[in-house]
Amino acid sequence: MVLTIPLVLLLAVVAVMLLRFRAVGAGAAVVVALFGFYLADTGAADTVNQLVTAVTGALADTGR
Repeated sequence: MVLTIPLVLLLAVVAVMLLRFRAVGAGAAVVVALFGFYLADTGAADTVNQLVTAVTGALADTGR
């Protein structure tokens, strides 16, 4: 059976865990979240999306 987890959910869990264990402050988490929203509006969004797709595809292939 294959389990699929959306990347945004995985990143949200990591962010919550970092905040919970005080590895990062709330201010830094807000800045990073806002940076992500602004990055999505730039021309770099397609490149970042392709990079993440390639990396997750490569990770999926290593498990076989």
